[in-house]
Amino acid sequence: MRPRSLVAVAERSVEEGDWNDHIREFLDAFYGADGDIERQSAMIADEPIYLGHQQADAFIGGVGEHLARRWGLDMPGWVRDDRRYLDMPMFVPNDPSLKPYLIVVSPPAFRTRLIFTGPDPLQRARFPYHRGVVAFPAESAGYRQLRSRQLKEPG
Repeated sequence: MRPRSLVAVAERSVEEGDWNDHIREFLDAFYGADGDIERQSAMIADEPIYLGHQQADAFIGGVGEHLARRWGLDMPGWVRDDRRYLDMPMFVPNDPSLKPYLIVVSPPAFRTRLIFTGPDPLQRARFPYHRGVVAFPAESAGYRQLRSRQLKEPG
C-alpha cells in the first residue's frame, strides 16, 4: 500500500530504508487524489519525523513545500524548520555538465534548500498532466537559436 502522507513516508523510510522510493509511491497517492484539496492538504500537513539523513530530511521539506505551492494548498509550517535545509548543494542528477542548468531551473522549494533539480522534479506517470507541466527552457525557440549558433561557431 502506498504511503498516504509525508509522515508515512518518513516512518516507512526508518523501517525499510530507501526514502526516495517511498516519496515516489507517496506522489502516486497524492496525484491520485487530484482535485480533493482537503485530502491533499492532509497528506502534507503533519510534520514527518526526521530521518537523520540531511539530504532526505531536506528533500522531504522540499516536497511538502513544492506540492503546497504547485497545488495551491496551505503551506505547512514544518517545511521551514532549519533541519529541512542543506548546508552543501545536492544536484539531481549529479552530472557536472548539468549543474548550471539545474541551478537555473530548480523550483524555489528545492533551490532554497540547495537542492538543484529539473523544473518539475516530482513528475510521475500518475501526474495530472491536464494541470500543465513546467517546460524546460531548452524547449524555447530562443534557446534553440542560441544553441544552434553556439554549435556552429568554431571551438
